[in-house]
This record gives sequence, C-alpha cells and structure tokens, in this order.
Amino acid sequence: MLSGEQFEIESGGYRAVVTESGGALRLLEHDGRRLLDGFGDDEIAPAGRGQLLMPWPNRIRDGAYTYGGRDLQLPLTEPALRNASHGLVRWAAWSVEEHAASSVSLTYRLMAQTGYPWTLDLRVVYDLSADGLTVTQSATNLASTPAPYASGAHPYLTVGDGPVDGWELTLPAATRSLVDDRLLPVGREDVEGTAYDFRIARPIRGIAFNDAFTDLERDSRGVATVHLSDPASGRAVVLWVDGAHRWLQVFSADGAGAAARRSLAVEPMTAQADAFRSGEDLVSLAPGEDFTAAWGIRAL
Repeated sequence: MLSGEQFEIESGGYRAVVTESGGALRLLEHDGRRLLDGFGDDEIAPAGRGQLLMPWPNRIRDGAYTYGGRDLQLPLTEPALRNASHGLVRWAAWSVEEHAASSVSLTYRLMAQTGYPWTLDLRVVYDLSADGLTVTQSATNLASTPAPYASGAHPYLTVGDGPVDGWELTLPAATRSLVDDRLLPVGREDVEGTAYDFRIARPIRGIAFNDAFTDLERDSRGVATVHLSDPASGRAVVLWVDGAHRWLQVFSADGAGAAARRSLAVEPMTAQADAFRSGEDLVSLAPGEDFTAAWGIRAL
C-alpha cells in the first residue's frame, strides 16, 4: 500500500483509519457515513488530505528564516510559489507506540537537518469514543538549544457528495488573514461586513476559501467549534480546537479538478503562515520542553 501500514480503530459508532505514511488520518466515519473526504489505501494522500503539519503548518516565504542568531534555509517544497510548505513529516514513516481497539498512538523522531537543526520527538494520539475523534499532537525538544515550533493538521470535512455551495458553515472567527499571490500574509481584516463573516450559519454558495482565520470565539473551556451542515439531508459535522490552536485555515480546493469544492478543509493551526519569520504565535521549545495541542471531529 502506498500509504504504508493501516491502523484501524472503532468506538461509539465511529471508525477511523490512520496511516503509517505521515501518521495521516485517512478515513473517519460515523455509522457508515463519511465525515472526512479522505483517500484510498492505494493512494498517496492528495492535497494534504488528513496529514499532520509539523514542525510548522502552512508556508514559509522562500524557506528562509533567522532563529537563535542563525540564518537558515529549508527546502522549497512548494516550488511554484517558492515556499517551504507544511513541515517536514508529511511523508515520513511513523512508528506505532500503542494500538488498542479505540485508539492508536504513533511517534516519529525528527532528526536535526539542514534548515531545521533541532531533533524533536513527535507524537500523535487518535482516540475514538461516543463523543467522536480526539487528536492530540505533541513535540519534545531533544536538542540543547531552543527550537521554533508550530503544528497543524489538514482534514477535509464532508457532509455529502458536494459541492460545498449548498452547505452551511459556522466559523467562529472575527479576523481573516490577507495574503499575497504566494499565499503569504500581508495584513488582516475584520470579517464584519465582508463575504467571509460566517459567525452565524449561512450557505457557502460561491465563496472560494484559501484563508486563515483568527480571533476565535471560544466556550468556557477555551474550545472553538466549527459547524458544517447540509440542510437538504440534515447531516452535520463539527470540528473543534483547543486553546493552543489560535488559527483555522479554510480551503475549498478551487482549481483542484474533480476534487474542487467537493469538501471543505478546516485546518487547525497553532500559528499561521510564515510564523518562522514573523514569530507570531510561534512556540520556542526549550531543551527538554513539551508542547501539546488537541483538536477533534464529531458527527451531529
């Protein structure tokens, strides 16, 4: 299988499959209904589907940044836009730490390398219950100096066969990041009065998304929740993020051929694009320090 070994878990009517390749979430369903637009076990995850984005999500301009007094250069993994994109572990072979009926934990040691001269122990836990899926991503800095770090993930939510235009979205975000033609931040705007104000549920219609949102409305536990629903069928799915996630990237995959507007990626991110350069919301992991962030998905 192109995505390596497959790790299936089940509980409370939910079933998920996680892959050795990238520790990715390939499938998530509830009572046989798909909650994710994933990929087949004989596919390479297309367009980041279900992948983990560590030690940074989104993009770094020119792959170049300065940290700890050193000028560093990452490989340009998005050459068309001259960016370093979505971290260093999307295609790595993750190892099983523990695999039970309802949960699986995977680990990967990211070795120091050109452009990122720190060694991190990375871990992800996928846990199913009657409340849905909880994903916990963590990192420990094994290096002798502080390491820059942020994390994210790339699930595509679905409530039917699409397109997304007839679906309703609730996105509890007050601010949208503005980007240039390389999809890198150049400013931000209040969503009030714009086409991107989805704080109250409304149809997506023709809105094209490839945008990061912040200033998230949260409940008393610090949790922010996104709802996606299909009024025609009554199907709905929820994605939630904890307080470590300051940002949500929303992507409708316009221009992706047959997959365009078929589902809606809602990507938890602890920092937005170019955080290695801007420093905004970037974590500085001290030697031996851990950082953990959690998010999840459930059916309604």
